[in-house]
Amino acid sequence: MLSVYEGFFSGGARIVHSDVVLGLAEGGQSHQVLSIHGEVRREATRQRMEDDACYRALTAAGVGVTSLGRSAGLVDGSLAANAFSGPELAETARAMAGAEVILSLKEQPLALLNQGGLPRRPVVVCLHRSDPENQGPALGELKAAIADGTVVACVCCAESTRAAYEAAGIPARLLHVIPNGVDLLRFRPDPAARLAFRASLGIPAAAPVVVFAARYAAMKNVSLLLAAARAWLAREGGGHVVLCGAGMTSGNSGLRADLAGAFADAPSLTDRVHLLGVRQDMPAVYAGADVVALTSVSGEAAPLCLIEGMMCGAVPVTTDVGDSASIVEGLGFVTPPDPGAIALAWTAAVAGRTDLAPALEAARERFSRTRMIAAYATLLDGLHAQALRAPSLTDPL
Repeated sequence: MLSVYEGFFSGGARIVHSDVVLGLAEGGQSHQVLSIHGEVRREATRQRMEDDACYRALTAAGVGVTSLGRSAGLVDGSLAANAFSGPELAETARAMAGAEVILSLKEQPLALLNQGGLPRRPVVVCLHRSDPENQGPALGELKAAIADGTVVACVCCAESTRAAYEAAGIPARLLHVIPNGVDLLRFRPDPAARLAFRASLGIPAAAPVVVFAARYAAMKNVSLLLAAARAWLAREGGGHVVLCGAGMTSGNSGLRADLAGAFADAPSLTDRVHLLGVRQDMPAVYAGADVVALTSVSGEAAPLCLIEGMMCGAVPVTTDVGDSASIVEGLGFVTPPDPGAIALAWTAAVAGRTDLAPALEAARERFSRTRMIAAYATLLDGLHAQALRAPSLTDPL
């Protein structure tokens, strides 16, 4: 198998896909990864491939990772360029030649895989959003690859993804839903990690803590999160709000402006807002929280932060976007996109954390990495068998 990434940068889709690759490799499949970019600047953060946690995990496990070496800024849904040089295409052809099936992490790498002259291989596109029309030229690339028979399946991480892509014109027969899962050995309640994380930030052991794990992007609606934080911190005198992810640092001028606007009438409250940026210890961050918050307005499918946070014992509070409502049903709270309502839900979540703990514990199998990887393995084994029967790639799954 060969997986093609647009690049290694912070985000749930890359975490999930890399975990799938690791799990399949652990199961005996041979996997390689090709990254179009060697580094990107995104969410006001320079992100080098070699610094990325997913890259390090893959290479440590013996999965070969190569890159075309591009360096560029990216925007949602678009490659920095869709024209590729002769050497880049030759490198891609070499990587593809040894693969029997190609996995495309989201549809953006199809701008490369659709180039003429590359080896013909069945391609599986792994879809992780619920807004195909907001992905720049990528939807067109996906439709073109389906039309010529290259794409033989699309894996959707959520029912909202499947529905959105079907509505956008992708054949239903190609769309397979495999919900996201996480490593339950890593993501679990951990009292020691909880205390250590809080101590590292000077947060008292008994203080209520809300964590917001997201990159600094419009779809995440950071301004709504901060407005809710302003209302909640004013009421919860001992509360703390933790922001982590790409761009969630004081070095991001956009975030600084957002904070200044949200807390203009009470700047002292920002003493209890912690900007942590990209973290490599997310299980400890979630274990240290009482609430995991999501305020997105669009694009989400099966937000990984909600699942990881819940599995560490944090109560989820989310807006109704993608599959979020079904993910947290019976386990947390769904709110309208209103700061006051969100702040009240955070308070209710903190108060109800002990009562919700048994339900969160009972839900662990549902969100298991093992279940997710087994489903991928079954699908890919079937596609491989089909490819052996139909080398023209034209038969439907």
